[in-house]
Amino acid sequence: MSNLFTFDDVSGDGVPEETRRQGPLWRHALWVAGIAGGAVAAGWIAAAFRLGPAEYGIPSAAPGSPWGLLAWCLGAGLVACAALRGTAARIPVYAPGRVGFVLVFLGTRLALGFRPPAQLLAAGAVAAVAVALAWCVVAAVTHRTHGPDRT
Repeated sequence: MSNLFTFDDVSGDGVPEETRRQGPLWRHALWVAGIAGGAVAAGWIAAAFRLGPAEYGIPSAAPGSPWGLLAWCLGAGLVACAALRGTAARIPVYAPGRVGFVLVFLGTRLALGFRPPAQLLAAGAVAAVAVALAWCVVAAVTHRTHGPDRT
């Protein structure tokens, strides 16, 4: 009988979840652009509709042009994903793609739903980058504590 908390690698790439992500610079740049761009697109699509009544949850996209908000979210997402991927290229980081995607998706969805002023939008972007950097610091401390030969 298998352990309830053991998961098989279903990604199909054969790379364990917590390994160094090595490769040429173009591959890292493509990864960063893909994760950030996909998360912004998913957040924009999610803002187009609401599943429940207006009293519950995040409102759907507010009227007006979304391009400025999407540019802010993409810029912050690129910085956050670049920090995660740059750290993952040097030390093992757990799920850098999922963390980057969730941060950028939630930021985009919140920005499109509430249309915050520029100061709050900048604070949200700084918070997303800070969370990504904190995730990298946790990975670095764990790597240093347990050693590079950790499995």
